Amino acid sequence: MLSYKSICKKVLILTATVTIIVLLINWHIKNIGYENIINSNTNYKAQAAIVLGAYVSPEGVLCDMLEDRVRTAVNLYKEDKVDKILMTGDHGRTSYDEVNHMRKYAENMGVPANDIFMDHAGFSTYESMYRAKDVFCVESAIIVTQNFHLPRAIYIARTLGIKSKGVSADRQIYRGADYYEFREILARNKDFINVNILKPKPTFLGPTLSISGNGIITHD
Repeated sequence: MLSYKSICKKVLILTATVTIIVLLINWHIKNIGYENIINSNTNYKAQAAIVLGAYVSPEGVLCDMLEDRVRTAVNLYKEDKVDKILMTGDHGRTSYDEVNHMRKYAENMGVPANDIFMDHAGFSTYESMYRAKDVFCVESAIIVTQNFHLPRAIYIARTLGIKSKGVSADRQIYRGADYYEFREILARNKDFINVNILKPKPTFLGPTLSISGNGIITHD
């Protein structure tokens, strides 16, 4: 029968091993992500800007992070760095809608409706990138989100076969930034497993809606 000291030693070894693995995966994803983050003035052209969703109030007001993401994507569009904008987020129920409010914000900034696609079932970063590839046929993209989120989004997209770079949407200091950075460590490990081992299907797939077409077909 194992002694108390022996059990404690095994637990410590297991804990240390798991911690090292988690940190190595975190480093690997951050390393690949940061290698592919570019400035908005970099000479790089892609099919689409992929804008990842975030909280929208019941009144349709974008949270600070999301507003900055949409504004950054619109600037990329106006600078001819992308031909289309893919708004991807949660519109899984009638009472909550991220993507339509993202679209309306971009339209109010002068982006034509036909150049804005909406992914109503982008329920997670992994699902958004999976659907960008399989549903919207995105081959190249500039991913737009905050700096803490970019490495994971870029890693997922590139692993799934989208030629992608990222542009940071950081335009201010956000409340809870330290929490988001800590949460990303766990999220990076989860999505490493998703893209390399489990490879789950998104909640919804559906017919292809090529990003090269008219975005109005995704409007509701």
